[in-house]
Amino acid sequence: MARLPRLTLPGYPHHVIQRGNNRQAIFASAADYQMLLDLLDENARKFGVAIHAYVLMSNHFHLLATPQTAEGLPQMMQAVGRRYVRYFNDAQKRSGTLWEGRYKSTLIQTDRYLLACMAYIDLNPVRAALVPHARDYPWSSHGHYTGQHIDKLITPHALFWALGNTPFAREAAYAELVQSDISSVQQAALTDSALRGWALGDPDFVADLQKRTQRRVVKGSAGRPVSVKK
Repeated sequence: MARLPRLTLPGYPHHVIQRGNNRQAIFASAADYQMLLDLLDENARKFGVAIHAYVLMSNHFHLLATPQTAEGLPQMMQAVGRRYVRYFNDAQKRSGTLWEGRYKSTLIQTDRYLLACMAYIDLNPVRAALVPHARDYPWSSHGHYTGQHIDKLITPHALFWALGNTPFAREAAYAELVQSDISSVQQAALTDSALRGWALGDPDFVADLQKRTQRRVVKGSAGRPVSVKK
């Protein structure tokens, strides 16, 4: 069966996962983490992609990003991926692939899943038992949203601004949201949708999305096309 193209549409938030080949480490030093962040910042600006959240783990990374064009996200990921591999291979005196094939991604319904996805991303290091709290991990966007530092890579989404009328109120509300965690159902849905490439949202969102692309947005019955209400 032919592999479906990625589901990528402008103006929608996309949850992106890129893994190291065979789950190998993709960072060997703090300089490597910073290099990837610098490449993301440069190419997000170049290709018109707003990055709302990120976390860099030892063998993979997550992004939550909204592209302005259909080509913006793939172009950004391709440019970052190629340049980082050249940098990493030179630094480590190695050759060959670094990534586990192409990156995984999908669209998520903004009002239902965007803040949950941000919390999911922030909590990756906690779930991996690397730190006791999201605020203790240096390679994520959590510190930007809780007032620990300013991260030039980050473009806050309107839903974050709606959390409060002042910076302190927004930071406190977001910190509480992350501290409260997300449900296991939300966690599984966010992981599976990104890895499988199916849109994540309620039936009305999915139906509206299907009208905007010829690519199937949810898994259909074997051998049958997806039926979408008009």
